[in-house]
Amino acid sequence: MTHPMTDQLLSPPLVVRDLGRMAYSAAWDFQRDLVARRFEGQEEDTLLFVEHDPVLTAGRGSQKGGEQEGPLPFELFEVERGGEMTYHGPGQIVVYPIVHLAEDARDLHRWMRCLEQACITAMAGFGLDCSRKEEATGVWTADGLRKVASIGVAARRWVTWHGMAVNHRTDLEAFQSIRPCGFSPEVMTSMEAELGEDCPSREMVVSALSSTLAEDLASFRFGGLRHVES
Repeated sequence: MTHPMTDQLLSPPLVVRDLGRMAYSAAWDFQRDLVARRFEGQEEDTLLFVEHDPVLTAGRGSQKGGEQEGPLPFELFEVERGGEMTYHGPGQIVVYPIVHLAEDARDLHRWMRCLEQACITAMAGFGLDCSRKEEATGVWTADGLRKVASIGVAARRWVTWHGMAVNHRTDLEAFQSIRPCGFSPEVMTSMEAELGEDCPSREMVVSALSSTLAEDLASFRFGGLRHVES
């Protein structure tokens, strides 16, 4: 289902754009253009939300062929973000923060920790207890056994792009052809798998993530970086 692009201004100013369903290549081009325009001051800091057609992406940490469990059923893109291979597809909520980092907040490790925390806070609001896992970037169930969201980021001239994929109502069988982020495909879970009938709508999750990201990433946008546990 395709949703019209909607723009929403949060306070402090942070644009939220829901791109609906979009092919990965088109969203990738959209990000690149927005990153350039943000650096030139022609755009505001922006959260892009999108749902992709089925696709695999491999970050800078990928080893060719080393993360495949069998023949790849979807098109593969080698991209600029950190991390290894993962899947994007229907039922997944992907958010790409396009943010020009303040001079005293240019720390991508802390950036990832804040993305994790924003997701953890949003999930808690729906009754799903999540946590970080040492040396395993992403958002995991509280017992550390199942992964709800994957994170891989990049920055160009200190404007961030790429971001976080939250498994909302994702077909988890789609991960079976790879070792997502270097793990067994069985570790991947979704909000629907964890919450069952209590799983919220896509609109509710986008709204919650917009709010928690606006709050947790504010110090990266305006400086005065606050401490975040690594």
